[in-house]
Amino acid sequence: MRTCTHEHMRNNVYMLYTIFVGNISSSCLDCICQTESDCQNAPCKQDLGSLSCGYYQIKEAYWIDCGKPGLSWESCAQEKSCAEYCVRANMSRYGTYCTQWRTPTCKQYGLIHNGGPKGCQRSNNKYVKKMRRHCSGILVG
Repeated sequence: MRTCTHEHMRNNVYMLYTIFVGNISSSCLDCICQTESDCQNAPCKQDLGSLSCGYYQIKEAYWIDCGKPGLSWESCAQEKSCAEYCVRANMSRYGTYCTQWRTPTCKQYGLIHNGGPKGCQRSNNKYVKKMRRHCSGILVG
């Protein structure tokens, strides 16, 4: 008989939510993960006056925007399935808002992730160059 732990149930819930939340492709999500941390569970570090943590370098305000999934901001950022849910939720929430209701490109999703709800409307050549280095096979503009 298989024992179902709280952790296992929580991961299944995130996977189920992922099916319904956000149109960002898995390859684009992986591109952002590679760009942010080489898709490693990076320790929290100071970034522009606040801490960024985990696979996607998630800040507390970003975690609040995605609905506060998981046990806490830091634990969610450091648990890949929770962090992915958070990124998908924010891309679902802000993706077409930023692009004036057009489907965002992976480059635009990356700029939203890095620069906030209107990030795709701002130029961030440093982040785009970093995306290009980490995202072979994905057109990022």
